[in-house]
Amino acid sequence: MRIVFMGTPDFAVPSLKALIREGYEVAGVFTQPDRPKGRGNKMTPSPVKAAAAEAGIPVFQPERIRKTGVEDLRSLKPDLCVTAAFGQILSQEILDIPPMGNINVHASLLPRHRGAAPIAYAIMTGDAEAGVTTMMMDAGIDTGDILLQEATAIRESETCGELTSRLSIIGAELLIRTIREMEAGTLKRIKQNDAEMTYDPMLTKEMGRPDWKMNAAEIRGQINGLNPWPCVSVPWEDGRLKLLRAVCTEGSGEPGTVLRADPKNGLVIACGSGAVRILELQAPGGKQMKAEDYLRGHEIQKGSVVREEIE
Repeated sequence: MRIVFMGTPDFAVPSLKALIREGYEVAGVFTQPDRPKGRGNKMTPSPVKAAAAEAGIPVFQPERIRKTGVEDLRSLKPDLCVTAAFGQILSQEILDIPPMGNINVHASLLPRHRGAAPIAYAIMTGDAEAGVTTMMMDAGIDTGDILLQEATAIRESETCGELTSRLSIIGAELLIRTIREMEAGTLKRIKQNDAEMTYDPMLTKEMGRPDWKMNAAEIRGQINGLNPWPCVSVPWEDGRLKLLRAVCTEGSGEPGTVLRADPKNGLVIACGSGAVRILELQAPGGKQMKAEDYLRGHEIQKGSVVREEIE
């Protein structure tokens, strides 16, 4: 079976490596073009490109695969295409090329959390569990038939980055199971129930501005769900203090008010209902650290306010 793989970020790498490890012929890899990254804006290949290059697999990087990648894909003569967080929408012309279809590895329990940022939203909306779905792609956005699913509980203080890493491994294993069942002729397709659908748009920097009038569970979900990007932050000295990990705790007060701030009790901030304890943070120009460690060398006044006006 000749397979063409399409993916871009770290989440997709275990799926590509699983295909290689299991002996499938990966005829080519499509990924996003190199992008500037870091303080020096150095052009950097995607994680999937790096993995493909290491394995000696041809790499294609069209800016828009629907416009400039169709003939390259057709020339590879794939039996099956596999996508995992590719970051581009496939046209019907592309979907029609592989005779066995197109399998997508999507990081949610469809039909819940269709869209670009399913893992972050699963945390932010307070879901008890997340998961991965393999699905047959169609022309819609994450609307194709469900093939297999696997769920996992979301841990209390788990960040989006951590959950993404866990789901990437689950997704790779689920992909292989899906292809094995496809080969054996035992794979079933289940139509999605659109009545249960939710859709998640792309994350934006503006989402990192906390509204402390929300309840503690919502603030916790925002802090953990937006780590590693864009991160929740509040005005601080000569910049912004990033709040990187939190749990709910007891406490009450004016939303955004510091209730406790010392190396023993940590940093606790009042919300509209309840409070959150900040477990990890990053000061402007500093490193990520535990809140208790930060408070050993920096004073935050109890009763001070960390909020900003929310329009």
